Order: sequence, then C-alpha cells, then structure tokens
Amino acid sequence: MDSIHFLGNIVVSFSALILLWNAPCEAQLSPSFYRNTCPNALTTIRTSIRQAVSRERRMAASLIRLHFHDCFVQGCDASILLDETPSIESEKTAFPNINSVRGYEVIEAAKREVEKICPGVVSCADILAVAARDASAAVGGPSWNVNLGRRDSTTASRSVANSDLPSPFSDLNTLTSAFANKGLSARDMVALSGSHTIGQSQCFLFRDRIYSNRTDIDAGFASTRRRQCPTNSGDSNLAALDLVTPNSFDNNYFRNLMQRKGLLQSDQVLFSGGSTNNIVSEYSRNPRTFMSDFGNAMIKMGDLEPLTGQNGIIRRICSAIN
Repeated sequence: MDSIHFLGNIVVSFSALILLWNAPCEAQLSPSFYRNTCPNALTTIRTSIRQAVSRERRMAASLIRLHFHDCFVQGCDASILLDETPSIESEKTAFPNINSVRGYEVIEAAKREVEKICPGVVSCADILAVAARDASAAVGGPSWNVNLGRRDSTTASRSVANSDLPSPFSDLNTLTSAFANKGLSARDMVALSGSHTIGQSQCFLFRDRIYSNRTDIDAGFASTRRRQCPTNSGDSNLAALDLVTPNSFDNNYFRNLMQRKGLLQSDQVLFSGGSTNNIVSEYSRNPRTFMSDFGNAMIKMGDLEPLTGQNGIIRRICSAIN
C-alpha cells in the first residue's frame, strides 16, 4: 500500500509539474482571448471607434499614435491613460504628449460601452490596441489580428516617456536605436512611420525644417508650409503630414519623402541617403507591401512587454486606478 501511495504521489507531482510548465502558455496574448468571456467586445469597440472617426477623420491618426506612445513606455499597458495623482506622475504631461497626444476621451467612451456588456473583463490596454487597428481600417488602411489579453498597469512613467519616445527632431541613428531598444527593426520603424500618411502636426515641430534652406527639403514645399507657420507665432497651427492625400491611409507618405517633402525632420531622415532609403523606395512602389508590413509591425509593437496573468489589473475607468 505504501509503495502504491508513493507512486501515486509521484504521478500527482509529475502532473502538477506539467501544469506548471503549461501555465505560461495560458498567459500569452491571443486574438481569441475574449471569445468566451466577452464575445461582443471587438464589435462594440469597432462601432465606437468608427463613430469617432466619422465625426473627425483626423482621430484615426490620433488613435494610432496613442497606442504607439503607450507601447513605447513600459510596454502596452495603458499607462498613458492614467491621470496625475499624488502617487502617479502622468505620462500625459510628458513633453512628447502634452498638448499633442489626443483621443483619450475616445478610448474612455469605448471602454464605457464595453463595460456595459462585460464589466471588469476587457482591459484599457487591449482597447487601445484594437482602437488603433479599427482606426486604420476606417480610413482605408490595413487591418490585422490584434493579440489580446493585456492587463492594465497601476503605474505610469513620465520620465520614461520623456526619454524613450522618439523625437520629431531625431536623426536616423537616434531613431533606429530608439526602435531597436524596443525590439523593432529598421524596417518596422519605416513601416510604422508610414502612419504619417494621415494626421497633422503643429507648426513648432516643423518650423526649423521649413525655414532651414537645407538641401533635403523641396523649396516649393517649404514655401507652402511657411504660409501657415510664421517664424515667431502660430506654434499650434496645424499642417497635414501628407499634403497630397491627408485623410487617406496610403503610400503617398513615402513618395513625398522621395520628393524631399517630408514635413518633420524625423520623416525626411528616412530618405536622406541613409540605410533606410531602399525601404522607403520599395514602399513608394508597392503599397501592398507597405500595408502588409505596417500591420505586422503594429502586431509586433502591440506585443511589447504586456502585463498578463495575475500581473496588472483591469481598470474600470481608463484614467484611474480602481
């Protein structure tokens, strides 16, 4: 009896080990994460995002950027959505985000709709990731399968936002390093930069470039942009990142770069005789390749350092800890 009992314990222990080995797999992100717990989550989010983009087409670019700015700071954990508290230094007031990043209220609205059907189930981090995909599709851009199962952070980091988010004034080496530090390749970087085919930028971010008389900017393009961006005023005046088709997600951004018509310095450095010239050229010729690479890069970026399993929380309101 004792030997049988002993063998039984071995079998039980071995089974437990197998369960432990398999446990991490259950914490991995998956497009079907909410299939049983909130089957209508994705359609609910999509409806909410489509309504927001139909009200203001520029919002599509803002939502893609919001997801990007979230993922580059301590992973895709919705830390960017947290408001300032005595214990939280909000990322909203970091230099790359303040008076610039938009769409917070759109994510909150989508969250409210999801909470009505599945309270306490779907994370704000996942809503950010899905919103970026749905925003892209709403303006003619690619769609992709979003991996789900992220949980929300209880912390934020203004200092990391200030240090890790790429600057619009960066040179190519700085940009490449910033993306490489997040496990993203130069090709991922160029593809993700292609989101600047939609959206707008503020005058103070491109003023130096359009008044520089440098050889990497088309003179006529610079002259056109100066009309809405005076040397000493109008800091918040807006200009389309893509002058040709500012409201459509296409590959004109790359054609603009080849004509020295990138609005931001960080755009034009992608085609300035450096290592990414050939990628820009390829995307300018092959819109399907760009769309495919963009979707793949968004998936890769969206998988950065997620909180899963028992880590993090599911916030009830995206701007605050429960």
